[in-house]
Amino acid sequence: MEDYNRIIESLSVSFIKARNINILQPVTIENNYDVENSLLYVNSGSLSFGKDSEKVQEGEILFVPGGKQVTITYGSGDAVVLSKDHFLNNKDKYFKSISDESFGNSAYSYVSFDSKVFDSVNFFASLDIPSFVVRGNPQLSSLILNINRECNQNAPGKGRIIKVLTEQLVVELIRHVIQNRLFVEEFATNSTYFKDPRLIDIFAYIKENLQNDLSNKVLANVANVSEDYVGQYFKMLTGINPQDYIEYQRMEVAVNLLRTSKKSIREIGKEVGYKDTAYFCRRFKMMFGIPAGKMRRRESLMNL
Repeated sequence: MEDYNRIIESLSVSFIKARNINILQPVTIENNYDVENSLLYVNSGSLSFGKDSEKVQEGEILFVPGGKQVTITYGSGDAVVLSKDHFLNNKDKYFKSISDESFGNSAYSYVSFDSKVFDSVNFFASLDIPSFVVRGNPQLSSLILNINRECNQNAPGKGRIIKVLTEQLVVELIRHVIQNRLFVEEFATNSTYFKDPRLIDIFAYIKENLQNDLSNKVLANVANVSEDYVGQYFKMLTGINPQDYIEYQRMEVAVNLLRTSKKSIREIGKEVGYKDTAYFCRRFKMMFGIPAGKMRRRESLMNL
């Protein structure tokens, strides 16, 4: 239990966005990918996800960890199958964002958030767990709806309340995982972050130097281990190799810059460590399924 408390105390939690959505007609979005985590509460109708099209029924929640591709079908019946790019170009045919709780026959509410260990490592991505269904958890369901209610009003203290509720949301999600003994091995592996200060030094160095050289040779000097060993060492403790982790961190920052700045794609690529803009654009599209420019357009559409 002490390890779990240490994990929770180390987490920095950030609210990203929340929406109530009426599904106008069924649609399947192939290989959906986001850097943030999302909880989708089904108000009416159903969702399904993954290769086996597992159902998420009314009153249940789908958790989609950041950094994981997953195919999601919104609504039931004959669904149109679209890539994320095509979906974003035709979003208003399938989804209608609502500011109240006038849910139709097929509707869901979602909250997206970041949660990082020592403000460096995306916690749920580091666990390398798949999307899963949360059943029989009225506390989580209530938090999702309450966050959306706060978002849809302008009462004093709105930002503070959303922050507090989002932090509670993350703790309740972790409690659900622990109480139901989900991903026990992954949680045990994750606790190694707190037992090796060299790994924490690597995380901190990567975060502060995304625009610079982050080769294994550089990381080896930070951790004071050999260049030949540092990749094996990092993967042994985290489950991923360091260069894959670095690319994920770079793309996460790139998405944030696309959301919050008017910098050019070239400037953003350079700021996150890609001197070759064309290569940055190729890697971005390979990871997210859409070009960087359309990701920026997607963010403006999501805010409609």
